[in-house]
Amino acid sequence: MAVNSEVAGSATATGSKFGFAMLSVTRIALGFVFLWAFLDKLLGLGFSTCRNVAEDGTFTIDALCDKAWVNGGHVTEGYLVYGGNVNSPFHDFFVNLGADRWTDWPFMLGLLGVGAALMLGIGTKIAAWAGGLMLLFMYMTQMLPSTNPILDDHIVYILAIFGIVWVELARQPIGLGKWWRSLEIVKKNAWLV
Repeated sequence: MAVNSEVAGSATATGSKFGFAMLSVTRIALGFVFLWAFLDKLLGLGFSTCRNVAEDGTFTIDALCDKAWVNGGHVTEGYLVYGGNVNSPFHDFFVNLGADRWTDWPFMLGLLGVGAALMLGIGTKIAAWAGGLMLLFMYMTQMLPSTNPILDDHIVYILAIFGIVWVELARQPIGLGKWWRSLEIVKKNAWLV
């Protein structure tokens, strides 16, 4: 069955404005996932850091508690040492890694950098690779997930970030990407895109 190319081109052109805008919004939302994790761990806002849950399920929030990174908390320890799946083939590796305080710095800088880059739309290729690697490591701490032995949200986020970044680069309607790519340093260093 032949498709009228004029109609198909018209549908693609009008649909793509909305589609590209939605890719930008999704990129920004994914960036906020990283940025929020950074802020919560930095300040102990009571979502994954500085929340005390009682046996009956009630909780209290002690913002800026000792677990907040700004107050010297060891932010990777809780997730890597106590939060991983004990059945993961990588469990011992991540428990040993989580015991080292140096892991806080690359983790927190990664959360901040990936979050800011995705939200602003600058350096998105670097952010995709860094964020994808961080998410892969998080997946490895949890494997094999109990609800689906192959996929979990970490893998879906990786696929979404890579798909969005590489498709959206052509026509980023929301963000500073066009300005960023016009800078001489970025033109000379394509990896900064």
